[in-house]
Amino acid sequence: MQLSQVVCCPNCGSQAERNYIADSDQTQTQCLSCDYLLVTCAQSGKVVEAYSPGVFCHR
Repeated sequence: MQLSQVVCCPNCGSQAERNYIADSDQTQTQCLSCDYLLVTCAQSGKVVEAYSPGVFCHR
């Protein structure tokens, strides 16, 4: 079973998707705008995998 919800990306503020994957007991948050990814264990909260590119400001 997989549950999904729309959240704000903690990296860039755009809309991101958070999925709870019951088979592996993991929570995955991903943003298509900035390529942010965070996979955590749903029980312990420990990070399994993470990728967070820098956000550049236009001057």
